[in-house]
Parts: sequence; C-alpha cells; structure tokens
Amino acid sequence: MSKSKIFVAGHNGMVGSALVRFLQNENIELITKNRQELDLLDQSNVQNFFKNHKIDQVYLAAAKVGGIHANNSYPADFIYQNLMVQTNVIHSAFVNGVKKLLFLGSSCIYPKNANQPMKEDELLAGKLEPTNEPYAIAKIAGIKMCESYNRQYGTSHGIDYRSIMPTNLYGPGDNYHPENSHVIPGLIYKFHKAKINNLESVTIWGTGTPKREFLYVDDLAQAAIHVMNVDKKIYEEQITSESSHINVGSEQELTIKELAETIKEVIDFKGNINFDSSKPDGSTRKLLNSERINKLGFKPKTHLKEGLIKTYQDYLKFYANI
Repeated sequence: MSKSKIFVAGHNGMVGSALVRFLQNENIELITKNRQELDLLDQSNVQNFFKNHKIDQVYLAAAKVGGIHANNSYPADFIYQNLMVQTNVIHSAFVNGVKKLLFLGSSCIYPKNANQPMKEDELLAGKLEPTNEPYAIAKIAGIKMCESYNRQYGTSHGIDYRSIMPTNLYGPGDNYHPENSHVIPGLIYKFHKAKINNLESVTIWGTGTPKREFLYVDDLAQAAIHVMNVDKKIYEEQITSESSHINVGSEQELTIKELAETIKEVIDFKGNINFDSSKPDGSTRKLLNSERINKLGFKPKTHLKEGLIKTYQDYLKFYANI
C-alpha cells in the first residue's frame, strides 16, 4: 500500500516547520516546496503543482503574518496575499481530488468586543479590531471557503476540509523583526538587545494592561495533526455546518506587563520596563474558549515560561547575530 502524500504549505514558517517536525516521524510521504519552487500567489503554478502531485492531505499553514505595526502599515499586502494563497490552495486541492485539508487561521477573526472567553460562534457577531481587520477578513474567508466546499461537495466528492483557530503563537522559527514581529518575538528582540548593550530600560508599546493568551507552536502542531485525524463522526459532534472551526488555546492568560516581566527574567535583563501609553494597545482581552478541542481529546502541554526558555534558546542559536 502506498504512503499517504501530505503537503505542508508554508513549511518554512514557524507553524509549518513545527508541523514538519512532527509529521516527518509518521509513515507518510511529506511534500514541501519553498517560495522559489512554488509561488502560492500564482494560480496556475498552484494548479499545476496539485495536478502533478497526487496529494492526499493538505495542511495550509502558509500566510503573511505580523504584529500591530505590520498590519497597520501593510493592510493591502495582508488582505491580498492571504486571500490569494488560501483561495489558490483550497480550490486547486479540491479540483485535483484532495479529500482532507486543514486550514490554519487566527484568533483575530473574532469581534473586538466579543464575549470572553471567545467561543467559535462569536464569529461575525460584531466589528473587528481595526488594526488587523484586513488580515482577519482574509482568515474568515478561508474558514467560510472550507465550510462552503464541505456544504456543496462534502457528500458528492467525499471531501472533509477543517479549520483551526490558534491563539497567539510563539516558539522556534518566529519572526524577530524589530518592527514587524508579534509581541513575544518583539519583546525577546528588545530585551536581548538591551541586555547586550547594557541599556537602563526597555520601552514597550501600550499600557501593559491588555490580557493575552499564548500557545507554544509545538502544541499547535500536535493539535493540528490531532484535529486532522479525528474521526469525522466525532468531529461533527462538536461543530455545525456553518460553525465548523475549532479554537486552539492554552487557557493561560496574563497581562502584557506580566509577559514582559517574564521575558525580562528569562533573558536576565537587569534594567527597567517602561510603557508608552501613546501607542495602541489593540484588544483589551483575547482569550479563546477551547472546549471544542478539549472534547475532541486534546490539551496543550507546554507552560509559558518553559516555552519562552526554549524560544529564547532558539533565538540565541539562529537569530541573535542577525
């Protein structure tokens, strides 16, 4: 019997590389392509790829991502690139007989003033956070595309396209750009540079009061593989045809101030922390309700400080001298 062919789109990113770390231990044929080999923005390239490789499963982890500054600065890039990549991959997968696909989204899909913790049915119940609305709309479109293909073709073509929505992610392979990164890699970069340059303080955007939830990327990769392989009947007990995505959170919540203090401790920076309240905070709270995935038999294992230590070790090994 031939091995299942599994394509990880976006395998060089933080999420994709974590998926590859776990999938390469499975009895499968793992397929990856870098941007030079396969431009996911190019519809004909993507169509030809799926036509030439008889793929069985797709993990769609490719995306343009960034923090508040990046989302504010490049809104057109965020909505265009994410819409194009996911549309090309999902449709070409369907046309070429891919039966199983997992789309990875983001917790920013939920309304700015969503009830907390955010359940899956909060989707489209209110206005989005303006700073990342273009990215969020693209991710919502990806969820609805998977749902729509299931509704129209699930029975006739035997497809099963699923979506998971992780909370804020961090871990090895993150983007440590000083301006365009997410909060954890951005803080690791700032505190490390302050430490080696013997600075007296580090200044952080916002008031430090917003609360956030963070998930170590290896836990997400294991959650993704778990959700992909859950029996369809069990999966469908937790969803509806028009609310089929699954939240993946750590259920560990803390303020940005507490996060900064923890990263300061991990990096062993001796100076002070200042907050610039003239800069935006983003949402005041973003906690996911993870009951659905818990009922599907998955809970993450990595505590925040443990994950931060591993992440900083990765930063020192690969990025500190860049």
